[in-house]
Amino acid sequence: MSLAAKLKELRGKNRQSLQDVADAIGASKTHVYDLETGRSTNPSIELLTKLATHFRVSIADLVGENPEGANEDPALVAMYRDLKTLTPQDRETIQMLMDRLKVPKEK
Repeated sequence: MSLAAKLKELRGKNRQSLQDVADAIGASKTHVYDLETGRSTNPSIELLTKLATHFRVSIADLVGENPEGANEDPALVAMYRDLKTLTPQDRETIQMLMDRLKVPKEK
């Protein structure tokens, strides 16, 4: 789940307005809105820490990078666990393959 979707979900669960969140973390309502809609995609670690503290979640859960999170795809979690058993050289090889797959294909 993306940061934007997670923020919207957490704000809804906690029945808070954009202004409530903005006041709690010391940011503008517009900035919180931009984060929630995905218009702002690179928040500082300080802001992420404030958001995570405010909503009482980990930063990893907030940004969707917690392989142990409740909403994670079980197949991806299993792959993550398998990666931890590989040698550093094997993980480097897999990283190179993933980097290659992420490069846009020329037409």
